[in-house]
Amino acid sequence: MEVTGSLSEGASYHYWTFNKKVPGPFVRARVGDTIEVELTNRADSSERHSVDFHAVTGPGGGAAATDAAPGESKAFSFKALKPGLYVYHCAVPLAAQHIANGMYGLILVEPEGGLPSVDREFYVMQGEIYTAVAHGSKGKLTESVDKLIDEEPEYFVFNGAANALDGDNALEAKVGETVRIYFGVGGPNKTSSFHVIGEMFDRAYQLASLSSEPLQDVQTISVPPGGAAVVDLKLEVPGEYALVDHALSRAARGLVGKLKVHGSERPDVFSGREADKPAAEHGAESH
Repeated sequence: MEVTGSLSEGASYHYWTFNKKVPGPFVRARVGDTIEVELTNRADSSERHSVDFHAVTGPGGGAAATDAAPGESKAFSFKALKPGLYVYHCAVPLAAQHIANGMYGLILVEPEGGLPSVDREFYVMQGEIYTAVAHGSKGKLTESVDKLIDEEPEYFVFNGAANALDGDNALEAKVGETVRIYFGVGGPNKTSSFHVIGEMFDRAYQLASLSSEPLQDVQTISVPPGGAAVVDLKLEVPGEYALVDHALSRAARGLVGKLKVHGSERPDVFSGREADKPAAEHGAESH
């Protein structure tokens, strides 16, 4: 479905979406499952659309089987053979254009025994938006295919819009809880250096390989476009934590989210206090 939604304060954008959301639905399966996919392209769409699942073993990840003109429905099925967290996206040419306009999401294929349990799970994806006018412009913004080809985005976003994971949409948890972030990069072009300021990842499943042992005590994880990662962390101290790409200039273009952690202070772990004043400020002489 094509929808017009808020991109940033005072600016809207015409998105191409799976199920009216950016990213699209979080799909969850288990190794050995057979998954049936049906894609209906709304009659009022301006483009053909399809879906390519990176979790598929088969031609085009299902893209050719689901290539649908406006008003058409297409379907296919596949068996989930490999565990992992996989990107899916529209693959109709120019695929990068369809992805930049919002057509991407994640599918989790859990291993046979599942993943270790956590208290909360979050779904976060990073993307880029290439508008014809400069970042910060107001009104209904339109795409620039030239900027897309040159890989010069005006906006970097988590979950479809600038500063989308803030305010009422901030992630929320409690002190003592374990949280898992399913993180992916729709892109279509830029690699992310995903980082939570003030926390470390207790477990990081590099490149979302769930059949490999996770890394432990990781500060930042690199995720390429069309890739994903799974990170677990335990929350020890209350406060507001920022989700960023540590290519930090991108925060000024909308790429920052918030994780709000509620609960009692932990001065044994972190304690803020006023710094002691130097002796000279109290009139003491130095010798």
